[in-house]
Amino acid sequence: MQGLSAAPPAAFLLLLLRLSALLLPAAAAPGAERELNPSSRLAAAAARAALHYLNFQAGSPGALRALGQVRKATLKSIPDSGHKYYLQFTTEDYKSGENAGSCLATVLYPKIKSPPVVSIKCMHTKDQKQIQEEDNKLYQKIRQQTKAITGNNIPDSYGNIEPALEPAWALAVAGSSYIMWEKSTENLGYFMAQVKSVKQWIRKDDVVEFDYTVLLHELPTQEIISCHMRLTWFPGRPLKVKYFCASENKGLEDGSGMESGSAAEILHESGVNF
Repeated sequence: MQGLSAAPPAAFLLLLLRLSALLLPAAAAPGAERELNPSSRLAAAAARAALHYLNFQAGSPGALRALGQVRKATLKSIPDSGHKYYLQFTTEDYKSGENAGSCLATVLYPKIKSPPVVSIKCMHTKDQKQIQEEDNKLYQKIRQQTKAITGNNIPDSYGNIEPALEPAWALAVAGSSYIMWEKSTENLGYFMAQVKSVKQWIRKDDVVEFDYTVLLHELPTQEIISCHMRLTWFPGRPLKVKYFCASENKGLEDGSGMESGSAAEILHESGVNF
């Protein structure tokens, strides 16, 4: 009986090399730069890490962006520091999907365990006045509620979000951007898949405060990670986030101190229906 024929060794090695180029960070010589395919997973992951940082630092639901398309990506290996990505990419408005301007960014993944070091500058299609008006409108919508906002499974299984829950969703995207930026590595990236639950805390001052359970989709592992997040916000002030995460396999994964981002500091594609 004739057995199965083995793949030719040369062809098999070529296949392994091609897979390695797509899935693993390039082993660039120290100080050397290498052009990356803009559509590669590594280029897209670095661009999303930069946008997570931007979205949190902006502290503004009206300024949220999603990744459009990476136009150019270069990787540099820096001795004793790590891998640094130089990126040019387009962005989309997180809510409408319309063009939100292009960005230039660098993302350094340190050799030590710490969040990516991001520097990013973007062109704007919205002026600051328009963003402030959107934020104030969202803030007033929250403040005018006659009872505390609560909800589950946002968006629902059809990708829809109830109008009354849109402000809570937008703030969840902004707040979870901090978690996703802090957890991003060269090999792992994140999308916010769903707000599993949200509860508003009524305060005597003008600040709005929410407790969330958010589900993060980890790539490329496809693992779903549950994070509890406490968020406080007031338009024009720093967004403050405190969180801890757990996953099915790891239990409690990590915790964070209070962190904040500010709109004044800023010169998962959305896939949901508002």
